[in-house]
Amino acid sequence: MTDNIEKDTENIKLPFFGIPKILPYIKHYRKNILFMLLACFGTSIVDLVLPLFQRYAINNFVEEEKADGVWIFAVCYLVVIVLQIFCFMYWARTAWTCEMRIGRDLKRASFNHLQTLSFSYFNTNAVGYIHARVMSDTSMIAQIFTWGLVDVSWTVIYLIGACIMMLWLKFELAVIVIAVVPIVAAVSFLLNRKLVEANRKVREVNSVMTGKFNEGIVGAKTTKTLLIEDKTFDDFSSQTKHMKRAAVKASHFSALFISVSTFLCSFAVAIVMWKGGNLTAESLMDVATLSAFITYALNMVDPITELARTVSDLVGVKVNIERFTKLMNTEPDVKDSSEVIEKYGDSFTPKKENWEEIKGDIELCDVSFKYPDGNEYVLEHFSLKIPAGTNVAIVGETGAGKSTLVNLVCRFFEPTSGKILIDGRDYRERSQLWLHSNIGYVLQTPHLFSGTVRDNLRYSYPDATDEELYAALEAVSAKDVVERLDGGLDFNVGEGGDLLSVGEKQLISFARAILADPRIFVLDEATSSIDTLTESLIQSAIEKLLSGRTSFMIAHRLSTIRKADIILVVRSGKIVESGTHEELFAKKGYYYSLYTRQYQDETSAEILGGNGN
Repeated sequence: MTDNIEKDTENIKLPFFGIPKILPYIKHYRKNILFMLLACFGTSIVDLVLPLFQRYAINNFVEEEKADGVWIFAVCYLVVIVLQIFCFMYWARTAWTCEMRIGRDLKRASFNHLQTLSFSYFNTNAVGYIHARVMSDTSMIAQIFTWGLVDVSWTVIYLIGACIMMLWLKFELAVIVIAVVPIVAAVSFLLNRKLVEANRKVREVNSVMTGKFNEGIVGAKTTKTLLIEDKTFDDFSSQTKHMKRAAVKASHFSALFISVSTFLCSFAVAIVMWKGGNLTAESLMDVATLSAFITYALNMVDPITELARTVSDLVGVKVNIERFTKLMNTEPDVKDSSEVIEKYGDSFTPKKENWEEIKGDIELCDVSFKYPDGNEYVLEHFSLKIPAGTNVAIVGETGAGKSTLVNLVCRFFEPTSGKILIDGRDYRERSQLWLHSNIGYVLQTPHLFSGTVRDNLRYSYPDATDEELYAALEAVSAKDVVERLDGGLDFNVGEGGDLLSVGEKQLISFARAILADPRIFVLDEATSSIDTLTESLIQSAIEKLLSGRTSFMIAHRLSTIRKADIILVVRSGKIVESGTHEELFAKKGYYYSLYTRQYQDETSAEILGGNGN
């Protein structure tokens, strides 16, 4: 995974550090940024004026040894300081506000874009990698385009102003200080590539480490039951060591950059002090001017060092921009055409008034399919007509590819060739949301969102009343289960539904799917996590609920699909048999061997269980 990330980012070449790619997210705050820069300009001007106050005080109060006009001087000085404080407070507050808002917009944009991507993206990218794109990269970009902009603006304005003031005060001394600037620029250019490579490596390792951390939290129960805490710790510790080495290497280059810049500036100041002292001793320069000049020279050390640090950060953030841009440029494998979006809307702005009613007729016409990252066809020239209200069962051994057909029908993937018709029309002629809003999907491993039972049920039907919620729960024998919970519908299920048993989560997931009243139902081994008694109750409910609806049942226990209108038998990723239970049983083919073997296993288990009692 890390190698792929590195290869991906290296292939992206963004001019001007990728700033044009980020400008659309910044333009909304251009007025705020403009006023921020004006306040920053005001701060820089005050910083440039202060040494002149120092020069004036030495000439008129110290050397003259009198205090005439000192109160007017003090008031003017105080006004300038208050102006400086006001400008500083304004641009600091504005920079902080803009950072938070730009970061928010970048996070929203990346998260929304993730919602449009196809299943294949999430299959091929680790959670830690995606998490880093949305959280870490966006925060770094927002920070550099606010505080970094302030730092660069203040530094450039002050350095230019200080150079002008020093040239005005003493030309020959100013040349010594100004000569340092191109040297620092040369050092920046030489270390630029090393900084980019080092910072890129840090970001890559951080993504992997975030993924390991996520796995450690999500898989905490498995870790404890397998007693592999030490292995999990060693894996995470190994990634933190990689992170430390990469970060230290990057900091070495950054420190070298800043140290060399600081040394050159300090060396120039030392020469100025030595040369200026000689000029003063020879009465070629007054003490007040030397004092102001040295103040300008000393005050240039921090801005040049700050500029070096900001350039280092800007170099580093190029990697963040590269990765954010790569995410935003990723196109979904399944997407609606512009004509479809124009008529039916998209996932965020649906035009439901144009949505047609769906009956549930499905037809696969000469469909061939291979996964985007695969080389072999899973389906080849497969055709099947499924009238509305047909119950289709899909069976096969674990890993045989039972979900492929369902993923195609649900348009989570699209055929490599051929087409799939819904109610006689190619489903690519209508929006994904139109189809998905008419599909009820119950997964083998249910997922509940953080919140209450009521919140989770209403994800499929936001306006449902409590009576409708209880009706859906009762239809799947889940009403009593929910009523036993502390608070009933108001019970908080916890993150991912972890405060419920797997069976309870499955029942609520089932009720959620039914509540939407879909025309197409998909049950992906939906009763595998439920006890035998509840399963028998749900099976009887399923026959009523699925009546008149097109349904697909991916089943592990073959005894549950005997009444299916058509059974598709999958082996090694291909459909090898199809027909009713009686037809397939009479063929004595692969389905027959699966069924009889499973029946023998279940019978043996019952006998052994009976003897054990």
